Amino acid sequence: RTGFAPPLRELETRDGPPSVGRGGTGLNARYTFERFVVGSANRLAHAASQAVADELGHAYNPLFLYGGVGLGKTHLLHAIGHLVFERGQSVVYVSSETFTNELIESIRERRTDDFRARYRRADLLMIDDIQFIASKERTQEEFFHTFNAIHEGGGQIVLTSDRTPKAIPTLEDRLRSRFEMGLIADVQAPDLETRIAILRSKLNGRVEAPSEVLEFIAHKVQSNIRELEGSLNRVMAYAKLHQQALSVELAARALEDLVAPRTSQGPESILQAVGRYYGVDLAALRGKARNRKIVAPRHLAMYLLREDARLSLPRIGALLGGRDHTSVLHACEKIGTEVARQGPAHNDARAVREMLR
Repeated sequence: RTGFAPPLRELETRDGPPSVGRGGTGLNARYTFERFVVGSANRLAHAASQAVADELGHAYNPLFLYGGVGLGKTHLLHAIGHLVFERGQSVVYVSSETFTNELIESIRERRTDDFRARYRRADLLMIDDIQFIASKERTQEEFFHTFNAIHEGGGQIVLTSDRTPKAIPTLEDRLRSRFEMGLIADVQAPDLETRIAILRSKLNGRVEAPSEVLEFIAHKVQSNIRELEGSLNRVMAYAKLHQQALSVELAARALEDLVAPRTSQGPESILQAVGRYYGVDLAALRGKARNRKIVAPRHLAMYLLREDARLSLPRIGALLGGRDHTSVLHACEKIGTEVARQGPAHNDARAVREMLR
């Protein structure tokens, strides 16, 4: 087997968001085993991921990780990928959406041999959000043969999903049985102690934060790790902006609107509210235009669909013109950072949420 990815140092120095890793494996340099906080809710998934990375193709094959949004499944995928890649073995990491899109493109351009070579010769194939191949007959057919080729060739397969194989509707039985032949491990929401440990790890010794402040944030944010990290960033930015020491009172002010009940409106209502606020129509939001007048509303829509409607990245991309999940992630991170720093997006997000109440 031969490697397909450029050296890791190249991934880190390319232009673009670090989570995208354009032109390479797509591995995020921050997502390593060393930075993964282990707790009771993810202990099995972490141990299995470490075993897979150490004994590629022999430990658990496939490894199937499932759980809710923002709980660390993707972090574990990247951590496995880093160790395997550093050994000089080939790594292919994509979302199920990307797999489908590349398959369609290869058929249209009559390059299916190239497509199959890219995927079937990998030492490690990792597919994020595999549940989205359900009901896509041609994609399931291709992935079935891809799975068999890698497995029979001694390669490793790691998959993530928001549910177990049995719970994925319209998934072909032959794929379901293959997904279940290795190890299925769940990743649950972290308990209070783990959430506090995660917050400490995010600080990474850069700032001294009183324990009671971290406990306050951990009590307030229980849903997922991404929101936990975003809340910490907001508190830190708020303290810096107002030049005040970290305290529970300051954290409460910083998180006042974030911990308030969010809108229960559906995706279409959110898109319509964003359109009304910016004065753009839904067709433009879903279109291909990339001028500033459209990009800013589209990015805010992605952020609100992620944070308030709790949609997955591929689902958001599908709603907004079939965009790749990495583009959606970049937009959400960009807007999230601006919201945390109380930039213009902070006021825009608040205004749209008020429209939805």
